[in-house]
Amino acid sequence: MKRINHQEAYSHDGACTNWAELFFSRLRRAEIGHHHHVAGAYLLRYAQEAAWREDNRRRSNGEQIRDVAGFAMKAKPSVDFCGYKQRHLQEPTKS
Repeated sequence: MKRINHQEAYSHDGACTNWAELFFSRLRRAEIGHHHHVAGAYLLRYAQEAAWREDNRRRSNGEQIRDVAGFAMKAKPSVDFCGYKQRHLQEPTKS
């Protein structure tokens, strides 16, 4: 992993933080815009959705809908969200 000291340089040896900063700014904007709240327990899922949106942002809406519908039809019930609306979430075990 390459690190940048921004007090010395903006970019050095091909390493920069632009992509990470862009991803996190879009994730924060998604929380403000269409999610309204990001629960810590599901942060990985929010990040995965943001990454998918970032990767597919140049494709048409129809292509994106077709892909998402296809994924949904092939997917098994989610282990994370099965029973979510009924609040059947298991409490984390304390060790």
